Amino acid sequence: MNKSVIALVLTLGLGSLASVHAQQAPAAAPAINDAQIAHIAYTAGAIDVTAAKQALSKSHNKAVRQFAEEMARDHAAVNDQALALAKKLGVTPADNGTSQSLAKGAAAEQTKLAALSGAAYDKAYAENEVAFHKAVLAALDGTLIPSTQNAELKSLLETGSKLFHEHEMHAEHLAASLK
Repeated sequence: MNKSVIALVLTLGLGSLASVHAQQAPAAAPAINDAQIAHIAYTAGAIDVTAAKQALSKSHNKAVRQFAEEMARDHAAVNDQALALAKKLGVTPADNGTSQSLAKGAAAEQTKLAALSGAAYDKAYAENEVAFHKAVLAALDGTLIPSTQNAELKSLLETGSKLFHEHEMHAEHLAASLK
């Protein structure tokens, strides 16, 4: 996602969650429930798997392909864990405006990336991955994890946050190498 799309998504979706959450009294129920949080986290992972699959179909750059393979593998594994946990807890992830905004923004970015090829695609993909991971981390660390009520879901999100931090650093190194 380019920076303007990420800013829009954060403003309309994830950013508004933080704002609503911050306005609540400490004893109030969270602005977002665990079923919605699970859906947002799953959606973010699915978006990165889709982006990675596109990169694998378009890029011939060895480093980009290795990164995309890592993204597809890691995010699919975390999403599998999330689905298993949801099943165990008897929770059905609930679609919501934030998930929809993320998916809509990602689809638009995938369309833009699809029009590129070669080095231009590789650079744009890597920069998108940096921006996407930063946006998701801001949401995870600033809103989703603090709003999560279930300890097991919170632990999975914290693990996901660590993974996203590692991916962000890897994406930054990749993007820097492609300039």
